[in-house]
Amino acid sequence: MKVTSRRFANAIVLHVDGRLDQDTCVDFTRELMTYVDSVAHGGGAIILDLAGLEYVSSAGLRCFMLASRQAKAQSGRIFVAALQPMVAEIFEISHFNLVFQVFPSVREALGAVSTEAAAAFDKG
Repeated sequence: MKVTSRRFANAIVLHVDGRLDQDTCVDFTRELMTYVDSVAHGGGAIILDLAGLEYVSSAGLRCFMLASRQAKAQSGRIFVAALQPMVAEIFEISHFNLVFQVFPSVREALGAVSTEAAAAFDKG
């Protein structure tokens, strides 16, 4: 699994590539929590760009749930964007689409965060 980040105004987009399962969950959770802590108190948000996520197991879903709880406890927000069809189906079956706001694209998710974040994305 590979995670890269990019900041757009008050939002951080995390591009997740690969598989999120028992083998990758601990490292992913540790990295994700670092970002949650960095945006939570400043009114910012994290966008999880899951276009490159090929598979998510129940262990991976647990990672998402832990991050969501941590963000909410700190008044932070996490949005999900660009789900692959199989991952979208897993989100729907497990009702994670009710836990997270899910957007078809990163741009749309950034628009939900702030006009500044969307404008920064548009500038490239």
